[in-house]
Amino acid sequence: MAQRVAVITGAASGIGLAVTKHLVAKGWRVAMADINGDSGQKIATELGDQVVFCLTDVSSYSQQASLFEKAFSWGDGRLDLFAANAGIADTQFLHENDYQYANDGQPLPFELKGLDVNLTAVIQGLWLFKHYARRNKLAGGKVVITSSSAGLYAMETNPIYTASKHALVGLTRALGPVLQRQNIQLNAICPAFVPTGLCPEGMLDRFPKEHITPMSTVIKAYDTFLEDDRLCGQIVELSLDKLYFRTQPDYPNESQRWLGEESASFWEEAYKAPVGS
Repeated sequence: MAQRVAVITGAASGIGLAVTKHLVAKGWRVAMADINGDSGQKIATELGDQVVFCLTDVSSYSQQASLFEKAFSWGDGRLDLFAANAGIADTQFLHENDYQYANDGQPLPFELKGLDVNLTAVIQGLWLFKHYARRNKLAGGKVVITSSSAGLYAMETNPIYTASKHALVGLTRALGPVLQRQNIQLNAICPAFVPTGLCPEGMLDRFPKEHITPMSTVIKAYDTFLEDDRLCGQIVELSLDKLYFRTQPDYPNESQRWLGEESASFWEEAYKAPVGS
């Protein structure tokens, strides 16, 4: 039986590395993608032939495209899982007044690297994975997006990170049921504080131990998604040792329920109509 193949971004540390090791132990082959070339290549060498490392800046579409092409070829023409895991914290802070100016005195644009990595790169990765998943011998596959508890609650210290993670929750809920019809199961995890490279240096030892969610909870969530093909569009909050399946807010009235659940045919017709009609 051919081995299942995964693409994992942010795979050289934290959640990505833990999932990589877990899948390899279960017999998977993994294309590890990370911007940290030295660490990624070292880990891949240690893990052996079941792993290939691909130096990848996920904010670059061309580099992601090369990643998926290489992974599909290395995986003997199959891709079963895309773990869209790479992420960064805010690189500039919208609540601060650290303006830089152009020669004409106009403020320079706000730095949006966080959106490029946390959101745009996930969308482009989905686009690429879908292309290859349709070429599998049995068309289809699974996608697990790493959102965050900041995708459910406000994280005042990192508003751009919060915005991107909220967007991933909406993306998963909106797209998951649609992709299920193409035999692609899209779901997202929203971890609470899990020790990863996003934690500022020196802070991990000071973080209250009773509020740390162990990596085993992340692995439990992945196994849940991998073992159940019926799950799609699900948002799973990970806190301590528990998984919490989170649903969207209740509709306030019948009109909003109709818009959310029964207006699809109207919008399909509207988007097909000629502009100005």
